[in-house]
Amino acid sequence: MIEIRGVSKRFPSGKEALHNLNLTLARGTLTFLTGHSGAGKSTLLKLLLRMELATRGTVSVGGVNLARMPRRAVARYRQRIGVVFQDHLLLPDRSVFDNVGMPLVIAGYRAEDRARRVRAALSRVGLLEKEGQFPTQLSAGEQQRVGIARAVVNRPAVLLADEPTGNLDPDLSREIMGLFHLFQQVGVTVLIATHDHELLESFGDRVVELADGRVVADSLEAETDGA
Repeated sequence: MIEIRGVSKRFPSGKEALHNLNLTLARGTLTFLTGHSGAGKSTLLKLLLRMELATRGTVSVGGVNLARMPRRAVARYRQRIGVVFQDHLLLPDRSVFDNVGMPLVIAGYRAEDRARRVRAALSRVGLLEKEGQFPTQLSAGEQQRVGIARAVVNRPAVLLADEPTGNLDPDLSREIMGLFHLFQQVGVTVLIATHDHELLESFGDRVVELADGRVVADSLEAETDGA
């Protein structure tokens, strides 16, 4: 699903955020991306969102080379990518329903189709009864679940999460991770950037560690080598 081959990213300042990175994520898998601050995690997510382009190498999603994608196709491509942030970025003056439905409004869905998809997404994260409330009326964990519902309302092929449990206690973190696994189990490719090593150890998913823009450990390769 995601193919990263020989990818390097150098910014105009001269900083090389990624160096000769090679990584493959199969469809319907969940992978943790970890590493120290500045290791290259956020840069990699920006490449997958096509917010940045690689200096060298190729980034392909679903068989499409992102560097060769016409500019007019970028918005439609991003509709296939769900994104969850540490800070939920919910609109405080909009209801839960309207926050989740925002991507569908942008994509031009009819009102009845939006309502059906929004309620299906809220049901998946256990918040259907909260659709008329506002973000300030919700707990931190509920706000994060609203963010997840918004990320998956378009039924994306790929779900990217940047420190999604950074502001949550351990119990809520495990609850949020359970939701990510639900989406992975129905074929969504999930990539989660996190510093939470305790959380990593709680699950048996693949862990890819970056340091100075390079892959320094990959639990999938370690399992293969040990087999």
